[in-house]
Amino acid sequence: MLETNLDRLRYKVTTTVKISEAKTHLSELLVRVEAGEDLIITRGNDPVAHVTRARKPTDLLAEVRASRLKAAVSTHEEILSWRDEGRR
Repeated sequence: MLETNLDRLRYKVTTTVKISEAKTHLSELLVRVEAGEDLIITRGNDPVAHVTRARKPTDLLAEVRASRLKAAVSTHEEILSWRDEGRR
């Protein structure tokens, strides 16, 4: 019924299902996607869709804020010097 493969790079489980199976078991498949599993929907043997868990906007915002805290602070003089680089 459902064919499961291991993604070599991330060690994520990727499930491949045909369209008819996806229609029949959509709720079950979405629960698995929410848990972090990737889903590939195929028409015959041709992949037509890749379903992955959506990131919450708050997760992205928290990630951006955390990266800003790690970044070095640039001074006004540095920014002006970067702007003027190559002008002379």
